[in-house]
Amino acid sequence: MILCPFCGFDELIEGADTCEQCEQALTDVFIRAPAKGIEASLLHDTVGALPAHPPVEVGGEVSLSMALKTMVERRIGCLLVVNEDRLVGIFSERDALIRLGVNAKDLHDQPLVKFMTPNPMVVSTHDKVAVAIHRMAVGGYRHLPVMDGERPVSLISIRDILRYLTEHSGTSAA
Repeated sequence: MILCPFCGFDELIEGADTCEQCEQALTDVFIRAPAKGIEASLLHDTVGALPAHPPVEVGGEVSLSMALKTMVERRIGCLLVVNEDRLVGIFSERDALIRLGVNAKDLHDQPLVKFMTPNPMVVSTHDKVAVAIHRMAVGGYRHLPVMDGERPVSLISIRDILRYLTEHSGTSAA
């Protein structure tokens, strides 16, 4: 039986993100002690240590053609869809390929909200890099919005994670 270290709730599922009773974050509770080197870095460094890329935000009412044009012009892989400074969705290259396919031309005047992924998985600047990697791997995501409360403040990509891993792989395990 696993107990919540905050409230003592005794029906926790190992690996749960929050306690069902007190709703405290449990992200670090089930993490074993790291070995040295890159493993320690992944469990110590936070998402805030990764490069901060300002997200490109659009409203859900923007047309699909305008969204695609913005992505091409800015050479970016996704747009964050916001409503009154609150993240409501994400639209990525993968959404365009899977949801539009060869019909993109016929759908160009439709609102982006019809094609976005609603309620995307997110991280905060205080989450560990290991948490971001886990969320990307489990969800099959290449981009994660970085949040400050309800407001997106940055965006990280799998490229940022790979660069981080490359930079830290030289860390001695001795």
